[in-house]
Amino acid sequence: MKKVQNRIIGCCLFFAVSFSPIVLADAPEKSMEVLIDDVLAFSIKQYAPLAERVYALEGKVPRSIDSKGNLVTSGISWWTSGFFPGSLWNLYEYSKDTVMLHYAQKFSKRIESEKYTTNNHDVGFMIYCSFGNGYRLIHDKTYPEIIVTASNSLLTRYRPEIKSIQSWDKSELYNCPVIIDNMMNLEMLFWASNYSKDPKYRDVAINHANSTIKNHFRNDFSSYHLIDFDLKSGQIIKKVTNQGFSNESAWARGQAWGLYGFTLCYRETKDKRYLNQAKNIATFIINHPNLPTDKIPYWDFNAPNIPNEPRDASSAAIIASALIELSGFLNKKDAESYRKVAETILRSLASPNYLAKLGTNAGFLLMHSVGNMPKKSEIDTPLTYADYYFLEALLRYKVQFCQ
Repeated sequence: MKKVQNRIIGCCLFFAVSFSPIVLADAPEKSMEVLIDDVLAFSIKQYAPLAERVYALEGKVPRSIDSKGNLVTSGISWWTSGFFPGSLWNLYEYSKDTVMLHYAQKFSKRIESEKYTTNNHDVGFMIYCSFGNGYRLIHDKTYPEIIVTASNSLLTRYRPEIKSIQSWDKSELYNCPVIIDNMMNLEMLFWASNYSKDPKYRDVAINHANSTIKNHFRNDFSSYHLIDFDLKSGQIIKKVTNQGFSNESAWARGQAWGLYGFTLCYRETKDKRYLNQAKNIATFIINHPNLPTDKIPYWDFNAPNIPNEPRDASSAAIIASALIELSGFLNKKDAESYRKVAETILRSLASPNYLAKLGTNAGFLLMHSVGNMPKKSEIDTPLTYADYYFLEALLRYKVQFCQ
């Protein structure tokens, strides 16, 4: 994830930051179908002015807010640039709202040049969350070339010596780092093979997934954030969790990335190894003694001051979306168990404890996410990817359980 200069824009909308424990409100009486429709309708009203405002800023996309409640944008090369257009595509899918379609197309076009990104692995996040969703919904004939080009860019980072995609370039800290987040970019590679009929993308995705199972996970199926390799020998130099509390802790979003990544790998391959990995990660998360009753995890499952630690709505949204898809691959009993956890997460995120009021939160949907705690960056704040996976989870639940 590259360092870029962010533009901070003054905003009259303020966000109250608090590290006090979040108290779960009484469970809503609404059915899930009604709750989802209400949240999605709210999201359109919340996002339309945000899209209009930021589109007027050349080369910018929404990212978060600062400590004073001011909107923070990023340039298109920041790793999260694809999530806002992806969210707009999600809202168009639900509503067929022409304003959402207009801005989904415009913001996707704004980041198109990132298809040439070769200096980090995040091109999958950037291009597939935007153009991948766009092609799925409107079949624009220009979109496949963009996705395949991005997939070729990602393949330049594949290291056959370790059968993995290198995440960041070599630095003083790391020789060849591979992070758990990288599992999320495999979906674009599977799509590229399915579309082009060229197996090279799929082969790299499978090799990377297998290497991740082998190297990233502990005996309890929690994962390290980063594995650093020596390319000459192919051996591991060190295992670290640089966005978590400690190297041996379970950074919440890292666990979410793994759960989501292996679920999508099973969808694309039907390899039971990936299904079992996803189920084992889910078991670790769901049964962890530090998972709160509202199922919104603390930023790290082993953070030292629980329950007085910030929650991470972004991790919860990713987990919910993954569990909903995973439930579709399981027997009735296990599927129902995962559905209930996902429903609890979605009801919690849709409650006033996490969902912003209309016209607040600088236009973002969810409050209370954590970006990078060790670097004191984006703590207890909205994040564009929290909104993206929240919307995706709501739509997945609606399609799978409310029809």
